[in-house]
Amino acid sequence: MQTIRTDIAVVGLGAMGSATLYQLARRGTEVVGVDRFLPPHDRGSSHGETRITRQAVGEGAAYVPFVLASQRIWRELEEASGHELFHACGGLIIAPRDANASHHGKTDFFATTMATAERFGIAHQLLERDEVISRFPQFAGMTDDQSAYYEPGAGYLHPERCIDVQLGQAHHYGARILTGSAVQAMENSAYGVRLTLGDSRIDARQVAVAAGAWCGELLGAPFAHLLTVRRQVLHWFALDPHARFPHPSPIHIWMHGSGDSDYFYGFPPLPGALDIKVATEQYHSAVHADALERQVAPHESEMMFERHLRGRMTGVTSRVVDAKACLYTVTPDHGFILDTHPDMPGVFVVSACSGHGFKHSAAIGQAVAERLLAQPSDFDLSPFALSRFRV
Repeated sequence: MQTIRTDIAVVGLGAMGSATLYQLARRGTEVVGVDRFLPPHDRGSSHGETRITRQAVGEGAAYVPFVLASQRIWRELEEASGHELFHACGGLIIAPRDANASHHGKTDFFATTMATAERFGIAHQLLERDEVISRFPQFAGMTDDQSAYYEPGAGYLHPERCIDVQLGQAHHYGARILTGSAVQAMENSAYGVRLTLGDSRIDARQVAVAAGAWCGELLGAPFAHLLTVRRQVLHWFALDPHARFPHPSPIHIWMHGSGDSDYFYGFPPLPGALDIKVATEQYHSAVHADALERQVAPHESEMMFERHLRGRMTGVTSRVVDAKACLYTVTPDHGFILDTHPDMPGVFVVSACSGHGFKHSAAIGQAVAERLLAQPSDFDLSPFALSRFRV
């Protein structure tokens, strides 16, 4: 059996793993990246053309340094690669004035967004219904009992492209990348950590595990009990030929009820496209990553349109252009875990995104690289410690 020795191995090369591999490689680290598929791929959590990025994140102030730094890193990667990764089209959040609402796993998401924008000096506006409809007529279903927050620095990322560029840059800086190789076992060793693959093994001083929906199974206790995998569905609906979507049109998050599932999010039409992508979230049914039902049934898209879009967004028809399933790996508090494994001191856990990780991933890769290399860092990882779950 072939044995590869390296300073650091990164397991999983999606959003977090590709960023971590790139940041380690550009610092001159001897590093190997491993993925069971061929990234960027559509088997996990980092596919589907677009991902929202916003600056005053409603999940809390602890995330803001990551998203601001990530937007800077995306721009640097664009310059290095010549590919557009981040499109700043602005972002609109619509929500009921009821302060007791919970969305995206967080209580009072809208008010937290506002407070975070004020705290960090992030440019934003609070818009009334008439202003919203005048500027963005596609949101004609907004009602007078709803508030709207507009952030010009928000927009969307191209996830597959972001991953591909970071892996390309990592390779440029000397990283070794092994694809089509699933890690079957991970254990402490005299060298540090041993990873067993199908026909080879990796002995690394340290390992960063960013395996997404496969993290719980690989990491064992206590992670197997803390990480839950959820199936989510993305929908693309055709536009009415007479639809009015001004340019630029913002990404949107529209909360129309008090519960976590009473909201949807979406994107403007991509250049040349005659459809828009929208989605919501579900936190009720758990799945195993290897048993995901990838086929989206017609009734799922029909339900999406009837429950969320009808009567709210104008210019969008019920005709389905495409639909895809993806995975969220969620913690009990919907936050990240960025911490050392309690039983394997050489293993650093980079999970779970809990459905809102891609916008932060570039900077989290930097923060993890700095932690593993014991370098000074401006990022505070303490809010994402495993100890908050008292395990």
